[in-house]
Parts: sequence; structure tokens; C-alpha cells
Amino acid sequence: MDVYLKKLEDELRLRRYSPKTIDSYRTCVASYLKTKQKDFEIVDVDSIKQYILSKIDDGKSSQTTNQHLQAINFFCWNVLKFRGKIDIRFAKTPSKLPIVLSRDEIGEILSVIANEKHNLMIALAYSGGLRVSEVINLKVKDICLSELVVHIKDAKGGKDRITLLPEKLIINIEKIIVGKNLNEYVFASERGGRLTERTAQKVFENALEKAGIKKEATFHSLRHSFATHLLENGVDVRYVQELLGHANIRTTQIYTKVTNPALRKIKSPLE
Repeated sequence: MDVYLKKLEDELRLRRYSPKTIDSYRTCVASYLKTKQKDFEIVDVDSIKQYILSKIDDGKSSQTTNQHLQAINFFCWNVLKFRGKIDIRFAKTPSKLPIVLSRDEIGEILSVIANEKHNLMIALAYSGGLRVSEVINLKVKDICLSELVVHIKDAKGGKDRITLLPEKLIINIEKIIVGKNLNEYVFASERGGRLTERTAQKVFENALEKAGIKKEATFHSLRHSFATHLLENGVDVRYVQELLGHANIRTTQIYTKVTNPALRKIKSPLE
């Protein structure tokens, strides 16, 4: 089994998949192969169906079962070189609106973070719509203070993009990068190197609790809030798409459901 998992990892690395995706695919395929136990080189569509059904029976979410199916499909097509049809449809995923923090709530969160580095990290994530992975991987050379832009490199899907940098953060950024070379991380760990994603997430979670905000928000809600607030300011959805790095406009359009000005003008019949 280890031989097949190594081949899977090699194929994923050749295609420049992220380390997180490689770990995820490897875990999913390893789980499937352990269930199958033998004949790893044979693609048995019925066994794949039974495996996916077992995940559903275990109460796994649609996102989880789809992730397993995606990984197994990749394994069959790119490692086993299967060219037949795997006639298993992906499960429907629930259509949930993103959790968005108001401008006041963003202000409250920032007001309770005393640590200057952590405060800047949260402010920068919100002001540019950065993912947690993008924040911790940000290097000094990625920030252009004169142009007020942040260059996000090798983001999700291996894409680069340019996003916004507010002028009010310039002094704070200058303080944190002073003395650093261009290849050093902006938000370095006390032990050297970059912060972990979990550390960044914990900073946000602690601030959310300290600010007394009850929404089930996560670090990613900063990105949701960035997009929603831009649309509220009248920015065209296609510019928002570019700033977020979305390949498909439909992904960005979910935020128009959160910030529908026409809907806000309608009053409830209960007066």
C-alpha cells in the first residue's frame, strides 16, 4: 500500500498541489485502500461506492464524502491510469451564506488585541481579504508601501494576485519589518520562521471571545467581511472577484446575497 501512496504523493507534487491538499488526498486514499485490503491495482467502482456509502452511514458531511471521492478519482486516473468511467456523483453540498462581521465588530475585535503584531495580522487579513495561509506566508518583499498593495504569491490553486493595503497600516507595517531582509516573514514566530495557521486562528478566536461577539465566525470570516463590505461600498463584483482571486464569478456572487441593498429597504409586515 505504501508504494501506491508514494506514487500518489509524487503525482500530486508534480502538479504542484499544496502540502495541505497532498496530506488530505493521501489520508483519504490510505483510508480507502485499508478498507479494500487487496488488489490495490484494480479499480473496482462498486467497492468505491460501498466505501463512500460507509462514510455517509458514519454521518460524514457532504464536503467530507466529496473530498474522499475526489481523492480516489485522482488516484484511479493518475496513479492507476484507469481510463474507464467512475459513475459516482458528488453529493450535494448545503448552500450556506458566509458568516460576515460588521464594521463595528471588526473594530471591536481589533480594539481588544493588545499585541501589536497580532493586531496588525488581523487588520491586514481583513483589509486585503487574505486567507490565514496567505497571512502567515507573507514576506517583506510582498508588501509595496509606496503603491499600497500586497502581492499574494502562490495562493490557492497556485495563483498570484494583488490586493489592497490601507494607508492607515503603513506605520505599523514599517515598525514590524524594520531590520528584516526581503525574504523574511512579516509575521515571524518568536522561535523563528513563520507563525502556524493554528496560532493565527487562535489569536482571532481569543479576540472574538474577548470582544463578546457571539457569531460563529472564524479567521476566514475576515475575508468574507472584506468582500461584503466592498460590495456595500459599491465596488463592482468583478473587481471584488479579482481581489479575492476567485476563478469563477459565481463564487464571488455569494456575497451579493449577504449585502442586498434592495432587500434591506423592505420592511417586515410586523410593525
